[in-house]
Amino acid sequence: MAKDHGRNDTRSRIAYLAARLMAEDGIEDYALAKRKAARQAGAPDSRQLPTNDEIDSALRVHQQLYQQDEHRDRLRALREKAIDTMRELARFDPHLTGSVLNGNAGKYADINLQLYTDNVKAVELYFIDCGISYKVTQSRLYSGEELHTFPVFTVDDDGTEVQFTVLAPRDLRAPLRTRLEGRAIDRARLRVVEMLLAET
Repeated sequence: MAKDHGRNDTRSRIAYLAARLMAEDGIEDYALAKRKAARQAGAPDSRQLPTNDEIDSALRVHQQLYQQDEHRDRLRALREKAIDTMRELARFDPHLTGSVLNGNAGKYADINLQLYTDNVKAVELYFIDCGISYKVTQSRLYSGEELHTFPVFTVDDDGTEVQFTVLAPRDLRAPLRTRLEGRAIDRARLRVVEMLLAET
């Protein structure tokens, strides 16, 4: 029993340290935040690492305690920017995901959008026609139980990175995950984001 209690204490400490790293250092990657936090806590045992949900809970507490006004203003600004971008790209059925959607956006948060189209080239041509500079990388996600590679366009919008992952319309019918056993990625259409902004 004492051993379980110690393990839970370690998990909680790592979750808090990871949340602080995400809130104050702008780390967006949960796995990276966990590894750094575990090193700070002197806990190399990967079985003691908290889940992403536990880190999200710790992050909400941290932001309420130390960054309430700053966090609220930053979240509002990011959601406004996301809405403007989603309106501009309405033809590609944009969905907001990530920390700007779930409300945990840290100091250096990116805006993560998913675009749904059968014509990836049309997305690239949109950026070219608008004179928007972009970088292209790839993201590997599970759509249902199948692993797929999707193109990701990254744009700098006045110091905020906006990442556009381009998927096929059929991918809306299946949950998307970063890991096969992981939680489905939350995603929201424009109307939902507008409602969230009104509540911010």
